[in-house]
Amino acid sequence: MEDKYLILSGKKQRAVLALISEPTIQAAAAATGIGETTLYRWLHDKEFQKAFYAARREIIGQSITRLQQASGKAVTTLVEIMSDQDKPASTRVTAAKTVLEMAFKSIELEGLEIRLTAIEDRLRQVFQWSG
Repeated sequence: MEDKYLILSGKKQRAVLALISEPTIQAAAAATGIGETTLYRWLHDKEFQKAFYAARREIIGQSITRLQQASGKAVTTLVEIMSDQDKPASTRVTAAKTVLEMAFKSIELEGLEIRLTAIEDRLRQVFQWSG
């Protein structure tokens, strides 16, 4: 986990792990032997929040990597279903629609990334000019 996670005491580290792995705060409290009230209090503590969010970001990052790794196979599957004349028309249409929606979304995201990069570049220029 990130440095923000590692600066916590052992109990708080266990609490973070329980909060990201258990379905509820109550279950996290039970799994760690830490009182539910204590967990709620820690969740309002700035340093604990930073560590908790850092741990969550790491998990999401790992999930995104797994999704990206599987995306090629997913597209292949959709294209195969879309092209399979033995499949019902409704199934092929759904697959085709999904492929098109994802293509449009990827173009939209690329456009947003280009715009964001331009904004960031402009901000760098502004800050260089002002000081």
